[in-house]
Amino acid sequence: MLQKKTKKIVIILGLVLLLAVGFAGGYWFAQNRQLALISTGGKVTNQETLPSFLTKDVNFDEFWQVWQYVKSNYVKANIPDTQLFYGAMSGIVASLGDPYSVFFDPKINSQFTEELSGNFEGVGAEIGIRSEQLVIIAPLPGTPAAKAGLKAGDQIISIDDVSTAGLALDAAVNKIRGPQGTKVTLTIIGQGAKEPSKIDLIREKIKIDSVRIAAADGTPIIGEPKLLSGDIAYIQLLYFNENTLADWNKNVQAILALKPKGIILDLRNNPGGFLTTAIEVAGEWVDGKTVVKEQLRSGEKIGHTAQRQALFAGIPTVVLINQGSASGSEIVAGALQDYRAAKLVGQTTFGKGSVQDLKQFADGSSVKLTIAEWLTPLDRNINQQGIKPDVAVEITVEDIDKKIDPQLNKAIEILKH
Repeated sequence: MLQKKTKKIVIILGLVLLLAVGFAGGYWFAQNRQLALISTGGKVTNQETLPSFLTKDVNFDEFWQVWQYVKSNYVKANIPDTQLFYGAMSGIVASLGDPYSVFFDPKINSQFTEELSGNFEGVGAEIGIRSEQLVIIAPLPGTPAAKAGLKAGDQIISIDDVSTAGLALDAAVNKIRGPQGTKVTLTIIGQGAKEPSKIDLIREKIKIDSVRIAAADGTPIIGEPKLLSGDIAYIQLLYFNENTLADWNKNVQAILALKPKGIILDLRNNPGGFLTTAIEVAGEWVDGKTVVKEQLRSGEKIGHTAQRQALFAGIPTVVLINQGSASGSEIVAGALQDYRAAKLVGQTTFGKGSVQDLKQFADGSSVKLTIAEWLTPLDRNINQQGIKPDVAVEITVEDIDKKIDPQLNKAIEILKH
């Protein structure tokens, strides 16, 4: 799968490294389309209407006229053709108005590929835009973001004293990323906070260990895993990257050898990653059944099944989710919930229900394009709605300060009964 020139992926917002050149015009183009309410047979439906200038035939001569005008008249001479070329490519994809569809120039594509492999330099926080506000989706454990106390749902008001109001996601990501050892200052408003606070973060080389095993009380286990607290195995799955499946397979065998009476799968703050990896993880509980459906632009639905034996099938399982669980995490949680293979405990997930295809080009650039929406096995569309838990449990600031995890405690309680 990973050797092919195209990779189907389900990627969380903050890992999107957009090319800023040419984006603003494309974003304006998409945002200025209008949605009209049309009455049809007594029903009111959303129907897209385009400004009149967008309904005319395309005259590519005008494209080259703009190109030559910029080359000949821009205040700075000798602008490289490649800069204009990649900027134009970026604008084409950005004009779709879809934050998950992105053009990557060769440099940005290299950084993006590095992140998917589980290594990059930055602060270790996935970010996204919700209700036109830049927010923290998931701070990754052990990273500067997590050490500084950033939490899922925190609003980012400014980056290095530059307001994020109206700031495109690509620009925000590029401002926060940077070389190891450099500083970035985020102004944050936490959930429930009345005043913003400034947080200085020193960027580091981020290495993501996608699978962690711990005792059911959350205590990390060094070496061979063992079962504590009622013979319950606890698995924390942090990400669906290129290393995840190998780590997962190794730990699955180790846990099975201990014959657990229950399993807790912690998908909190898991922002997603490769679609195929998420499907295989869900397949550990779902034996030969459809894990997720892709709904294509034609309306056709394509079901995906895992290529493995369901080794955890029949073992009582609780899945922990929160607002930082997105894309691949939602695929796993949704499938296990639909088949009643697990109970979900925690908070409603982020609601990122679209599938992207990553196409590589000969010059090292690539396009990540939304090609489908995904549905749970029971045809639930999760995009922007998220997966709701079977048992809703909140975590308060007081819980965090006291190092209490009521969601984990509830999971243990359920499995012990």
